[in-house]
Amino acid sequence: MAEGLGAVAQLLEASLDPRQNKQAEVALRQEESKPGFSLQLLQITASASQPYNTRLASALAFKNFIKRNWTDEDGNYKLQLEEVATLKRELISLMISVPAGIQTQLGEAISVIADSDFWERWDTLVDDLVSRLQPTNPPANIGVLQVAHSIFKRWRPLFQSNELYTEINHVLGKFGNPFLALFEGLDSYLEQNKSNKENLTQGFTQFNLMIKLLFDLSCHDLPPMFEENISGIASLLLKYLTYDNQLLHTDDDTESGQLEYARAGIFEVLTLYVQKYMDVFKPHVGQFVESSWSFLTTIGQETKYDILVSRALQFLTSIAGMPDHAAVFQDEGTQGQIIEKVILPNVSLRESDEELFEDEPIEFIRRDLEGSDSDTRRRAATDFVRKLAEKFEASVTKVVLQYIEHYLAEYAKDPTSNWKAKDTATYLYSAIAAKGVATANLGVTATNPNVSIADYFQNHLSADLLSEDGSHPILKVDAIKYLYLFRSIITKEQWQVVLPLLVKHLASSNYVVYTYAAIAVERVLYLSDAQGQPIIAPDSITPLAKDLLQHIFSLIQKDPAPQKVQENEFLMRCVMRVLIVIKDGVVPHTDIVLQHLINITQIISTNPSNPRFYYFHFESLGAFIRFAAPSNPDKLEQALYPPFAGILQGDVQEFMPYIFQLFAALLEANPSGTLPSYYQNLVAPILMPVMWESKGNIPALVRLLSSILIRGSQFVLESNQIEPILGIFQKLLSTKTNESFGFDLLESVVANFPPTALEQYFVSIMQIILTRLQNSKTENLTMRFVRFFHFISAHDEKGYSADFVIQVTDKVQEGLFTPIYLNIILPETQKLARPLDRKTAVLSFTKTLANSEAFANRYKKGWGFTCEALLNLLELPPLPASKDDIIDDHDIEDMAFGVGFTALNTVRPQTKDPWPETGADLKVWVGKYLKQMDQEHGGRVSGFVQERLGDKAKATLGSYISA
Repeated sequence: MAEGLGAVAQLLEASLDPRQNKQAEVALRQEESKPGFSLQLLQITASASQPYNTRLASALAFKNFIKRNWTDEDGNYKLQLEEVATLKRELISLMISVPAGIQTQLGEAISVIADSDFWERWDTLVDDLVSRLQPTNPPANIGVLQVAHSIFKRWRPLFQSNELYTEINHVLGKFGNPFLALFEGLDSYLEQNKSNKENLTQGFTQFNLMIKLLFDLSCHDLPPMFEENISGIASLLLKYLTYDNQLLHTDDDTESGQLEYARAGIFEVLTLYVQKYMDVFKPHVGQFVESSWSFLTTIGQETKYDILVSRALQFLTSIAGMPDHAAVFQDEGTQGQIIEKVILPNVSLRESDEELFEDEPIEFIRRDLEGSDSDTRRRAATDFVRKLAEKFEASVTKVVLQYIEHYLAEYAKDPTSNWKAKDTATYLYSAIAAKGVATANLGVTATNPNVSIADYFQNHLSADLLSEDGSHPILKVDAIKYLYLFRSIITKEQWQVVLPLLVKHLASSNYVVYTYAAIAVERVLYLSDAQGQPIIAPDSITPLAKDLLQHIFSLIQKDPAPQKVQENEFLMRCVMRVLIVIKDGVVPHTDIVLQHLINITQIISTNPSNPRFYYFHFESLGAFIRFAAPSNPDKLEQALYPPFAGILQGDVQEFMPYIFQLFAALLEANPSGTLPSYYQNLVAPILMPVMWESKGNIPALVRLLSSILIRGSQFVLESNQIEPILGIFQKLLSTKTNESFGFDLLESVVANFPPTALEQYFVSIMQIILTRLQNSKTENLTMRFVRFFHFISAHDEKGYSADFVIQVTDKVQEGLFTPIYLNIILPETQKLARPLDRKTAVLSFTKTLANSEAFANRYKKGWGFTCEALLNLLELPPLPASKDDIIDDHDIEDMAFGVGFTALNTVRPQTKDPWPETGADLKVWVGKYLKQMDQEHGGRVSGFVQERLGDKAKATLGSYISA
């Protein structure tokens, strides 16, 4: 074991060295498959004789190992049970004993384990944690509380459910009272150590964790022991909200310390308590409103207080939203005081903002955009003003407008020196003009009736956009941001006038100005009017597109370092939008756009660092392929193959799912082509099991394989690759997460190979599906099986039919088809929701009634049932499917990038109808088909209609046939 330890420690050290980290990581992945690997990592992490960096690398490797290997998709352990038990036994004590940086990694690993096992499979955890708490030993408590927080914070975003409440009650029963006792102990400890800097800092580190836990434990319901002790909790919170101690002050004005975080955390808890538990907390609220008020009017402008000020303002915003409490803000005089003493100091630009604008422009933009600056003073002050205006619109508007006029007058006196006054005025005007929440898609959609959006722009902002260089760049940004914010309110006619000004600002020499111009152009190109027509007509953009794209590409590539090229996702998003809007208007500029996109792909693939940038980059490539490839497929296939294949060879994990989707889109752009030789070289590598290990690759690989089969089934046949593909189908079908992709692949195989090539496999395929249905049936699996049945049974032109399925199923087990047909296929078909799936089922049932020998002779009753199921499909709406099938489309604003699979919207697979010849009205087609087949089979169908159907079904079917 020790020998193995040394080898693993050496590999971990090597993984920190850029020259050998790739080989080291490969070697570590090989070690990973040996039993006990996780325990070796823990030993290295625990060993004080190892260098800190090696221990940290080991903790990191351990966390990633646990993420990948703790359980499979169905929740079963992948490690040996002794290893699982040892890890649970050792982890907590180890975490408490290691340095803080390592603690964080282990805490995340514990959180992963808890996600799967807590609390039923790890019911000793809370007792273990509680037993380690010591009233006067913060260093020991910090580790314990970190573990607790890493587990309990999982509750915050969850919806209520019986399982969740059972878990919370399990925790509170064991943890609630010891936690409160620990608070009392900590309070005494802080008193005793108020002049000992080191102990005080440790004590406040523990205090901060306890405040986070106070939030975790209260996030769903107020724990009974907290309710009983609410006065004590309130007085502790008040004490530390107003607590001050010179020893805790940081030297740096930009760095928040333990004291700032503690107070900010207290405000967060207060906001939760006033929003959810006002009935219990009401007697204590007044003193907090008073202390936050005095606090906001005296605190300094240093950035280290930003988090604190913004949380205090969020607390007051909650109070202002409550009818009982809002009354304290009702008086116009009070409102004037609030605006002057709290709002103005927090919305005016500070030196630190200007420095950010100059030195870290991209950071300035991210903070400044709606929603991304939730912890800035400006954002919190704006929310507070809006909440007040919601309650007292006329008086608050009047007060704020007086200040705006004052600032505009100041600016007019000396525009060069007093430009900040105008910035404050515009900020306040936007704050008071907007109502409701601005959305990522539409910006502000409702405005205050006491102000005019257009007039303010006309009178005060348009000059800044028109002036060549007279205005301060921040005022230009204000004008552009105003247009961006109120983009839905500005009329179509006004946009025609304003858009050229925005486009002109893309040529600004100032980073923030040209980026904001790109942001505003992108969003207005996305906007449509009430009739769904674009606000900016695409044909007005197409003539500008070449220059516009050239210019934005040159801004992106101004500095060729990989991290600089991908720094500004807003520019890349603008490229994407222009390509989506001009559609095949890109064709004349194919060469230029292609060259830029390839160049950017090659630069960023050496070091992917900004997931949002590369997402928009690959969407841009997707739009380009979609609109430029159909008219020039060979050129694009040849040009894009080398950079895409280079990414696969370089094993750039983050890009692979995107590349597979784009390869598929290139192939789909020319469905009648054969498979070029360089694509043939892709087949063997993408069938390698290692490719399918990453969850994020699976949906994209299935799509790519399917598009390869459309053009290259002959090549795949000749290369004997059907079996490996069916092996992948079997693997995908074995887990809930991937069963749908398994069926997608199977349907693609059936659609693209001749039946003779698949004959020998069909019984095994059916056996695999039916075994899975028997052992772990899900709603999704059932529906996919039903879809597959109809898919086969409708493709009679390939020699398939219901009779074919019956033969195959009865070879798996004699007589098995009958219960499957009666209990699954007939009742579940009505739940099919997608129009093409329902159409396929209609064809399948109709062809079965007309042509099946088995239903003619063996299943006479079944013929009648099938006819009723067909009539239900044609006459009734689909039944609702159960919930586990619903997948929401994400707005890209909320997507978690960088992990797993992100679908590219620009190349979403197009559903193709294999049977366009049926026409739009399926009832007419059914009637014609049955009539025709009735003649071919010598009146057999009409005979069955008379013998086997009730009067109602006869009449309905008759109406189709006579139509």
